[in-house]
Parts: sequence; structure tokens; C-alpha cells
Amino acid sequence: MKAKGRVLIIDDDAGIRDAAFQVLSREGYEVEMAGTAEEARRLVEEYEFDVILLDLKLPGVEGLELLQEIREEDPQAQVVVITAYGTVQVAVSAMKLGAADFLQKPFNPQELRLAVSRALEKKRLTLENIYLKRALAEKEGQVEFIGQSPAIRRVLEQAEMAAQTDSTVLLTGESGTGKGLLARLIHRMSPRAEGPFVAVDCGTLVPTLFESELFGHVRGAFTGATQHKIGKFELANGGTIFFDEIGNISLDIQAKLLKAVEEKEISPVGSHRLVRVDVRIIAATNKDLREEVRAGRFREDLYFRLHVISIQLPPLRERREDIPLLAEHFLKRYARKHCKPVEALSPEVLEAFLRYPWPGNVRELENTIERLVVFARKPVIGPEDLYFAGFEDQAPDLTLEEDLPLEEVEKRHVLRVLRACGGNKTLAAQKLGIDRKTLREKLKRWGVTP
Repeated sequence: MKAKGRVLIIDDDAGIRDAAFQVLSREGYEVEMAGTAEEARRLVEEYEFDVILLDLKLPGVEGLELLQEIREEDPQAQVVVITAYGTVQVAVSAMKLGAADFLQKPFNPQELRLAVSRALEKKRLTLENIYLKRALAEKEGQVEFIGQSPAIRRVLEQAEMAAQTDSTVLLTGESGTGKGLLARLIHRMSPRAEGPFVAVDCGTLVPTLFESELFGHVRGAFTGATQHKIGKFELANGGTIFFDEIGNISLDIQAKLLKAVEEKEISPVGSHRLVRVDVRIIAATNKDLREEVRAGRFREDLYFRLHVISIQLPPLRERREDIPLLAEHFLKRYARKHCKPVEALSPEVLEAFLRYPWPGNVRELENTIERLVVFARKPVIGPEDLYFAGFEDQAPDLTLEEDLPLEEVEKRHVLRVLRACGGNKTLAAQKLGIDRKTLREKLKRWGVTP
């Protein structure tokens, strides 16, 4: 059975320690005990505790000073101070230093249970508040996966079955196919749906700060670390952590990530303290990780840890029957967003969309629709609007030789867009609906150095 939480009892009275241990263990808590300040410091440095019961009258140490040390070492731990000398002044001083509650000796088992339960709930709400603030900043809207094609129905069936388990899921597919959206959908359908969904964009994080983002850091861990920071693993506790473009992380971070995946324990940067995490892992990549393993760029052991359940998302060109549905969905969304009286796409525009190869997949279609809505001059978007929104320049290659390889179709289109953007890779990537790193990798593969 999973423990309710980890509790540390710090009291020099063996009778108090043992009695509290018995009460809390029976309640389902994982309990550690310390009879001295030295023992307490060692345990707090090595492990994460949800709740700490601290006797303010320990021999050889000022209780309030030890409280301050604990709060500096682990700001998220909820400290309940206990003493036989409960005065208003002591209580106020303890609360000012961050104590979560005050418990006066002698206390009965029910008072102890309530104090620990309240402190645990306070920690949960604190972490939830941090998560919600970050989630609000990253909000991407309602989870909605559009499509009726056999390929997408198969993907959604696999996702629904995977959601009912707690197994690690690896989502593969080209950029812009909807891997992030599917990850959110799996989380929403899972038993962890009430928990947090925390996304980690492995393609945009600075490598030197990646470890801090994942595992958090303590104050003073490195230059600029002026305060404690909770990592994304700990923020995702009880929910799902999603690694987008996991093939982009370095080998040394892969090793640390493997340890976290295997042991479900992490250690903040600059600390030896172990933090237990209960997370479900979903990862996504547009790379062939087996090829990356063969090339020595991705750890084989981490690959097998991630490749428990694998779902391949099809490119948009392999589910063309979904293009009208997607186009209508995006048209309504951006007409509302930009307050434009746009009602429909003309049959000619839809026909052009159905012929086009969409190398940037659904993301490119979405970006194209938004541009069309922004530049629309009448309720129905027609062929003349394609040029105005920068789409007509791509039209000459909409009908290509039947025997032209798909890779060549993509190459011609990407290079044409790049030329139209004057060689500006950032702008070209935006128009293509892919990230700059993906564009750079494609150009490198084709031997192009614009």
C-alpha cells in the first residue's frame, strides 16, 4: 500500500517518539525518528519529508534555530512544533519562521493525527498552487483531438487503452502531428486525471539548466540560485510528466533521468536529499530513437524504459480525409479569437489543401488557417485569399510528378519557404509550423547551408 506521506519525529523523549511512531504508522504514514539535533539534520539533508514534528526543547540546541535550519534546507516541508512550554510568544515566533502548526504536550492520538493531516493538506495545496500558476501561464486550451480517419481512430483506441494503465508511453511521429495533445488526452482519460500534467519541452530548455528544471535546486547550488526551486518532477507528483522531444536531451541528463525513472527518486541540484515522486511518464519524439541508440546519441537502457507502450502518430498527408474537419475546427477557433466574421473555406481552397503535402502537419495547417482568418476580407475564404496570406507561393508544387519521392517534395517546399523568408530560419520555421531545431536538422540532412 502506498504511504500517505513521509513524517519525521524529532524529540529527545523516547516515549513521545515511540508513541507518535505507533499512531502515525497505523495511519499509513512512513515515519522516521530522530532523538537529537544532529540526527535530525542528517535525515533532513538526505531525505524529503512531507511533515516534520519538531520538539522545541531539544538538548544543546535552540529549537527555533533548528526550525529555521529545516525551513532553509526544505521550504516545502511542513513543520509542526511541539513543546511542553506553549506560550503565545513561542507560537508566534514559530509561525513567523514558517511553522505550519503548534502542538502542546501532552497531546492525545487524535490531536496528533489532525495536526499531521492538516500539515499534509497544506503542503498539497502549496504544490497545487505552484502548479496551477505555471499551468495557467502555459495553458493551451481544451484537449480536443480532431479526426475521423481510420488512422486516427486507431491512435485514439490505443491511447484509451494505454490511459487505463500506469505504464510509460512513448509517442512517435513527425513534428506537428499532435503528440503533445495526445499526451494530454491520455492523462485526462487516466486514473491520474485529477493530478497535475506537467510538460517539459526538451527542445527549448538550456542544457545547463535542464537538471535544475527537472529536479529543482537549493539556494546557493549555483550562481544565481538565490532561492529554492521545485523541479518539474516534484510538481508532477501524483500526476503525469510529459517529456516533449526527449531525443534532444544530452547523454549525461539521460543518465540522471534513467535513475529517476527507475527509482522514482530525485535529488535537487546542490543537495543530497532524496525526494520520492509518484509520476506517470509520457515521452514524445520526432526522431527514430532506435537509430539514435545505434549512433550512440541515446542510451539503450533509457530507450527500453520509455518504450513500454508505443503509439505512432500518422502525418497529415496520410489522413487527408481529416483535413476538412481540422480546417473547419481551426477556422471557427480563430474567427472567434480575432473577432472576424469568417464562416467557411471555399471548395477551391479545400481542394488546394487536400492536394498539398503539409510537411509541417497539423501545426502548419493551423498556422495557415490563422493567417487566412487574419487577412480575410469576406465571410468565405477563396483562392485569392491564399496569395494574400502567403500560401499561393507554395501552389506551383501542389501537383508534382507521381514518381517524385516524398522526401523530395518536402525538401522543395521547405527550401522555397526558406527563400521566400530571405534565408531567415526562425521565420521559415514559423511558416512551416515546425521548430527551428527541426528545420536546422532537415537542412543538415539535405546538405543545405543557406
